[in-house]
Amino acid sequence: MGSVRKASAWLGLVDDNDDERYYDDDYSEGPEPGEAWVTDPRVKVASDTAEETGRRIGTVTPDSFRDARAIGELFRDGVPVIMNLTAMEATDAKRVVDFAAGLIFGLRGSIERVATRVFLLTPAHTEIVSGEPAAHRSDGFFNQS
Repeated sequence: MGSVRKASAWLGLVDDNDDERYYDDDYSEGPEPGEAWVTDPRVKVASDTAEETGRRIGTVTPDSFRDARAIGELFRDGVPVIMNLTAMEATDAKRVVDFAAGLIFGLRGSIERVATRVFLLTPAHTEIVSGEPAAHRSDGFFNQS
C-alpha cells in the first residue's frame, strides 16, 4: 500500500482493506499437534532423534516483540534457548529480555549473557558447563609440574 493510500485510510477517506489480500483459503493454522513445520524431511528425522534423546537447543533471532512467543514455547517445553537480539531495535530487545526474565523466574530457569545482545535461557533441569581453556586447568594432560 502506498503512503498516500495509507494516509487516506488513516484519515478514514478510503476503506482499509489491505489485510484482506494476505488471507488465503488454503492457509493452515499450524502443524498438527506433535508435528513440526518442516520443509526438508531430513530436518524432521534429526528433530525426532534429538527430541527422543533430550538433546535439543533452540535458537531464536526475533525481528520484533511478536516473535517472543517462539522463545516462550520452546522454553516452556524444557528446551534451552539461545536468543539472538542483534536484529532488533533496543526498545524491543529490552522488552524481550524482560519477557525472558519472567519466563526464567516462573519456570525456575536461568539466563546467561553469551555475547552482546545474545542470551542463553536454560530450564531448571539443565546444567551449564563452563569451557575453561586447557592451559588454565589445574589438572589434566598439560599440567606437567
